[in-house]
Amino acid sequence: MKFKLTLCIGVVLISSCQFSNNHSNKKELVLTLGAYTVPKEVYHKELIPAFQEYWLKEKGQHVKFEESYMASGAQSRAISAGFEADIAALSLEKDIDCLVEKGLIVHDWKKSKYNGFVTRSVVVIVFREGNPKRIKDWIDLTDKNVSVVYPSPKTSGGAMWDICAIYGAGLMESERKTGKKDYDYARDLLKSIQKNVKVMDKSGRASVTTFENGIGDALITYENEAILRQKSGRRMNYIIPRSTILIENPIAVIDKNVDKHKNREVANAFVAFALSFESQKTFARYGFRPVDDQCAKEFIMQYPVPENLFGIGYLGGWDTVYKTVFGMDGIWNEIISELANEK
Repeated sequence: MKFKLTLCIGVVLISSCQFSNNHSNKKELVLTLGAYTVPKEVYHKELIPAFQEYWLKEKGQHVKFEESYMASGAQSRAISAGFEADIAALSLEKDIDCLVEKGLIVHDWKKSKYNGFVTRSVVVIVFREGNPKRIKDWIDLTDKNVSVVYPSPKTSGGAMWDICAIYGAGLMESERKTGKKDYDYARDLLKSIQKNVKVMDKSGRASVTTFENGIGDALITYENEAILRQKSGRRMNYIIPRSTILIENPIAVIDKNVDKHKNREVANAFVAFALSFESQKTFARYGFRPVDDQCAKEFIMQYPVPENLFGIGYLGGWDTVYKTVFGMDGIWNEIISELANEK
């Protein structure tokens, strides 16, 4: 993947990372990327090698990358606990906000291009070959004869997106039918599906592997996970529910660590590189929906817009969701407790 230096890269660089004309420092630079598991192939196989080539050509410096991939929540906690990542590419903006709260990120990361998001996706339902359970939408996952797989929200950002997709779809469907949100209906939908969940792995990638190993009739996951496997020749049939959530994945430089490592310029440049038009096309080829609108137009046939697509704002935003859905007294914990008592 060849890249040329374009104005779009320069535009997204903040003032502290303008390119220098001084090529006298030839020593190898080291950048540490802490990411969630799902985009590993894009970063490791495509963006990092392309950026290394670009930086060597422009700056005359070699950039060595240290890479870490794990579930988004676990990655955020690892960085908070002392893992000195220079860049965080995570599933949830709340996981980035946790690094802000720890004082590791001090700039307003959401003021960067595309509001700090580097990729988009939607939550989909994967089914077995031939769709023997005739799964067409969320309601079909409530059938007692359908077993479901998705990860645990205690560790996985993907799981949080999955749960928000189900709960939000319940609200969206009830509002579509009656003109107002029925929170009881949405809760019942989530509980009925959770009752059929057989395995909850630590990450979205692990749940895909579990499903591929023959466990479950349906898998709730990122659209890009299904597309990635289709492109590799595996059978991964899926449907986009009529009502589903728009996933937005953030990326940010970790100020405390880049200042310590004295590599802010190259760290900011890599984030800008990931947001460039060519990198967005690369993400799209790997199944992600681009955040760049112009790039998205090139892939419009591959990524149809669901009938009732909603964002996290439809549920009140992440601060509200963390309290009302995933908090100690939130809907999720209530449902888990109720199901445990019903056994």
